[in-house]
Amino acid sequence: DLVVAELGRTRDNLREAVANLSSKPLPPGGKPVLDELVERARQEGVYDLDYGPDPYDKPPLEPLDEGTLGIGALLVVSSLLGIGLAAAAVYLGINAILNTSG
Repeated sequence: DLVVAELGRTRDNLREAVANLSSKPLPPGGKPVLDELVERARQEGVYDLDYGPDPYDKPPLEPLDEGTLGIGALLVVSSLLGIGLAAAAVYLGINAILNTSG
């Protein structure tokens, strides 16, 4: 179970998993089992696998060009204008309700 957990953390790289486990206490009889696993992995050529960068990692951010910045600025201004108009409508509506005589 310890090996499987470490393989998950190291993206199935047994060499790194064994290195991480070397600092942790193993259960009784765990060292011979781990040594046999390492030997079998070396024979099969899967001891030090490298799958490259994690595909679920965030992609790098793209640079922001002037056109995108302009569109973003227009969206901000129109959103703030919409919020302002909504607030004004609420204020005028409540004011009209409170000032009606009757």
